[in-house]
Amino acid sequence: MPYTKAIFILFFLLFINIVNAQELNARVTVNSSRIGTSVNKNTFQSLQTALNTFLNTRKWTVDNFLPNEKIDCNFLLNLQPTNDANVYSASLTIQAGRPIFNSSYLSPLINFQDADVIFKYVDFQQLEFNDNRVSGTDGLVSNLTAIFAYYANMVIAFDYDSYSQRGGVPYFQKAQNIVNNAPEARGISGWKAFDGTRNRYWLVENMQNSRYAIMHDIYYNYYRKAGDKLYEDENVARVEMLNVLNQLSSFNADNINTMINQFFFQGKANELIKIFSKASPQDKGRASELLQKIDITNAARYKEELR
Repeated sequence: MPYTKAIFILFFLLFINIVNAQELNARVTVNSSRIGTSVNKNTFQSLQTALNTFLNTRKWTVDNFLPNEKIDCNFLLNLQPTNDANVYSASLTIQAGRPIFNSSYLSPLINFQDADVIFKYVDFQQLEFNDNRVSGTDGLVSNLTAIFAYYANMVIAFDYDSYSQRGGVPYFQKAQNIVNNAPEARGISGWKAFDGTRNRYWLVENMQNSRYAIMHDIYYNYYRKAGDKLYEDENVARVEMLNVLNQLSSFNADNINTMINQFFFQGKANELIKIFSKASPQDKGRASELLQKIDITNAARYKEELR
């Protein structure tokens, strides 16, 4: 083969790989320390590999991502045994970060634990998911991929909302489609309104509910108008951040105890304290006052560290 032709083919293949690069840079960890010795530990290594492949090689959007544009996210699946063979209950922790402009800093986008995970898995089981047939043929088998597909879409949706106004809406809709067609079987929960007040149903419901539409703007304002200005002009960024906190305060007053308010603040306390620790006494005091009201979990920290 002529040298120039070989070079052309090489560059063509590299171009194809870049153009078709998937959206997620996901790292899945499966913790099986609570599972006894009756199950071969290689099973869980196979599961971890399969889940990483499922998230990182599937095309979740119609958009093209460069390798450095992939969304960084982590999934920790903590397994517990059940009384049924090859069936596991688990908690799933989802974390995602969003890079801040002109820096290497990743701002927390998602930091959430889902405690309602149950699924069936046998070694080298094929992980399949179809948007048009979410429930599959075996509810306990398909529940695993339905949950991971749901959170893949939610990660993408929140990431898109942080870059463009309401840019994540199509992916919130995809996540809601998964909720509406979720697998059903004994033990499965987290997909229904009556399964609790902090679950997969309520998270996407809040982001799809027209009454709460301002939350899309809040995500955009927090990251794009405030966060991305931090390394350009801290004062401007803090002004925008205070505007976001005022928006959140109004939202929280009108919509008490919504899941999305608690979800928004998970993982952000350290970041907010750092941002406002250098603010003027007036702005620091206002931020502390607002944060103590709207992020009750961390109220004591804000009171102490933003004095």
